[in-house]
Amino acid sequence: MSEAAHDHIFGVQISGSGNVVSADRRLRLWGLATAYADSGPVTVGHVCAAANSATVTDGAAIAVALTATPRETIYSSDRTASEIEELSLTLGEGPCVDALAGGLVLVPDLGTAQSSARWPAFAPAAVAAGAQAIFALPLQVGAIRLGVLDLYRTGPGELDHEQGLDALMLADTACALLLDAGSPSSARIPEPASLQHPEVHQATGMISVQLGLSAALALVRLRAYAYVHNRRLRDVSRDVVTRRLRFNPESSSSNGQSEGD
Repeated sequence: MSEAAHDHIFGVQISGSGNVVSADRRLRLWGLATAYADSGPVTVGHVCAAANSATVTDGAAIAVALTATPRETIYSSDRTASEIEELSLTLGEGPCVDALAGGLVLVPDLGTAQSSARWPAFAPAAVAAGAQAIFALPLQVGAIRLGVLDLYRTGPGELDHEQGLDALMLADTACALLLDAGSPSSARIPEPASLQHPEVHQATGMISVQLGLSAALALVRLRAYAYVHNRRLRDVSRDVVTRRLRFNPESSSSNGQSEGD
C-alpha cells in the first residue's frame, strides 16, 4: 500500500509532512516501552514489545537495509517472526518486501485468494509458519527508508484506527532509536524521526554526492561514522553541512570517510 494511503486508513501521517499526532500518544507509548525496559535503556526490542501490546499482535521483527545485503533482521520476538523474515528474504516477496520498496502494507488475512495472488510463494508459507495477518510499516526519514517493522498475528484481523495510529507512532520511535548513535535513555523520549534536524537530510544529500551512493546508503554511512566516533548523528551532520567533515571515497581511514580542516 502506498504512503498516500496512510491518511485514508488512519487519518494521519507519522513520517514526512503532516505530523499531527498528539504528544500525549507519544508519551503514553514511550511509557509502555520503558515499562518493558524495566528501568534500563529502551531498545528496539522493547519498542516492538510495546507495539505488540498496543496493537494486540503476537510477534514482531525489525529488518534494516544495509550495503552488503538487501536487508538484515536485527530483532525478532520469536521463532515465527524470524521465519517470516527469512521467508521474505529467501522468496523475495511478501508484505515486508513491498513495505521496504513502496510503503505501508497491511494484510489482515494471508489466507485469502487476493493474498495468494499477490504473494504466491510467501503467503502460504507464512501461514504454514503460523502467521495469519502481517502489518509491515516502513522505518523512514523523509523519503529514505531504513527498514521495516513487521507485526504479525496468529489469527486474521485488521488493525483498528487506534491500533493503526499506535503502530505508526512506534515504528517512528523505532526508527528514531536506530538513528540515534548514542545510548538511548529511558528518561528521554527520542525525537521523532520525521522531525530530525534538517542537517541530517542535508548531510545525507551531500554524502550521497561525495560518495556516489543512494540517499539510503549515504545515511547508513553517516550513522556508521557517528557510531564509530561516539557522536550524535545531528552533530556529525552539522559538521558535514558546514564542510568541517567530508566523506572521501579515496580515503581508507574511517571506512573511507575523512575530516577536513
